[in-house]
Amino acid sequence: MLYFLFKHVCPGPFMMLLSRPRVTGRENIPKTGGVIVAGNHLAVADSFVVPLVMPRRVIFLGKAEYLTGTGLVGRARAIFFGAIGMVPVQRDDASAASASVDVVIEHVERGMAFGIYPEGTRSPDGRLYKGRTGVAKVALATGAPVLPVAVIGTDKLNPVGSKMWRPHRIEIHFGKPLEFSRYDGLAGDRWAERAIVDQIMTEIVKLSGQEYVDAYASSVKEQQG
Repeated sequence: MLYFLFKHVCPGPFMMLLSRPRVTGRENIPKTGGVIVAGNHLAVADSFVVPLVMPRRVIFLGKAEYLTGTGLVGRARAIFFGAIGMVPVQRDDASAASASVDVVIEHVERGMAFGIYPEGTRSPDGRLYKGRTGVAKVALATGAPVLPVAVIGTDKLNPVGSKMWRPHRIEIHFGKPLEFSRYDGLAGDRWAERAIVDQIMTEIVKLSGQEYVDAYASSVKEQQG
């Protein structure tokens, strides 16, 4: 009920008005069954706008602090993410990150659509960074298809550090689902996991037009201080 209200009554319609998303490839979204939605990550708004334009419910992993926000904006964000069923993860805790993969696998095996950002964090400069292998682990464990999606312009709609969205038209492009049955039986194989992630990132690049950087975004952020 909360998901329906937030998406169709408030604040969903207001968010749609501010972002005026141009969507392509919506026909590529599987209508039923477990699916892994893998996208680029430019802004916090990504986890709002993708669910708003998808015809089926999608759950995202997100930073644990998204559910513990303070102030009017922070609490509103926490309520929204709670309503859409966001699964919190402590990014700096390796054991918690591993456990989050298990949670995603559980949801996908139950036939749900689950959103993952393979980069692991927001892009520091608008480019697309090397994907981490969590998404591949889920694909290998579940056999579910991976739906690549690219958002464009959310970093202008919701710049880093901004508390309120700024009117800006965005684009959301869904690619064709990717299946990795040729890797059946290779769960835990690092070569297979890396090959899967690299293919996913290649598809996201095609959809987003971003420059690709063969380095982890988190490492670049650390170097920037």
